[in-house]
Amino acid sequence: MPHECSGHTRREFLQLFIAAGIYATVEQYAGAAETGNIPRRVLGRTGEKVSIIGVGGYHLGNPSEQEATRIIRTAIDSGVNFMDNCWDYHDGTSEVRMGKALRDGYRQKVFLMSKIDSHSRQGATRQIDESLKRLQTDHVDLMQFHEVIRPDDPEKIFAKGGSAEAMLEAKKAGKIRYIGFTGHKDPKFHLHMLDVAKQHSYPMDTVQLPINVLDAHFNSFAQKVVPRLVDDNIGVLGMKPISSGLAVKSGAVTAPECLRYALSMPTSVVITGCESMRDMEQALKVAREFKAMSEAERAALLKKTAELAANGKLEQYKTSGSHDGTIQNPHWLA
Repeated sequence: MPHECSGHTRREFLQLFIAAGIYATVEQYAGAAETGNIPRRVLGRTGEKVSIIGVGGYHLGNPSEQEATRIIRTAIDSGVNFMDNCWDYHDGTSEVRMGKALRDGYRQKVFLMSKIDSHSRQGATRQIDESLKRLQTDHVDLMQFHEVIRPDDPEKIFAKGGSAEAMLEAKKAGKIRYIGFTGHKDPKFHLHMLDVAKQHSYPMDTVQLPINVLDAHFNSFAQKVVPRLVDDNIGVLGMKPISSGLAVKSGAVTAPECLRYALSMPTSVVITGCESMRDMEQALKVAREFKAMSEAERAALLKKTAELAANGKLEQYKTSGSHDGTIQNPHWLA
């Protein structure tokens, strides 16, 4: 397979995951308890059971508020219980919309997650409180450090007076239940963040990272980070399952194929952005009918996407600054 990380052949690449027990884990998860015909998996060491697909918060800011509400409530009524969001999405509009949609008893039915950007204790505390206000809740189930995309982000987060302190204070106060981090730039930054957190004996319950058919070929999070998360029993939150739409626009693969591929990895949940009810129904169908891909199916899909994935040209979140909110808005880090 040309362009594969570390020069591995496709079979060697797959065997790496099999050796790590990753595909076996997926098969075990496939028999997990179901609600509304949507399978659920265990979120790492937390023991929480979350739907295998989650509603991405960013995309909820694109359709009308009415359509966003329909997407959220249809997902929940259908058995989806994982809700993703972030303090900065659409300048807070995504959180505001989700907060409204979670009224009337819906909040109690979901595992609610959001993210904060600030690297300072003071800034992070403010962002946590603003998120809670927008989401109309007294706590979120998971709060994550957003966009660990620079080599020194971990040192800033864990510095004296850094945002790591704010997270622990919020957890102690009952404002958040679990802590994690996200990033889309480079696997080595994720590994470094895990190392620094371990050095500080800091609880890291989840990690959010790109999982898709293109990632397998270029600077792969699935190959370099996921095995460690599995070993450490940290919840794996897959994101960008259709590579921000570019994998599907290429014509080589379909959105359902992309979702099924991501779901066949050892993810606790695959977060997918839905901007219409058509998108939501498509994701629900894949989740309801989910069956883990065989090795042959995975290999065939990876063969179709190998050339497309060369040099990360369709994974612009890895290779450019176009997806880097905190680089375009550095004041968010203050």
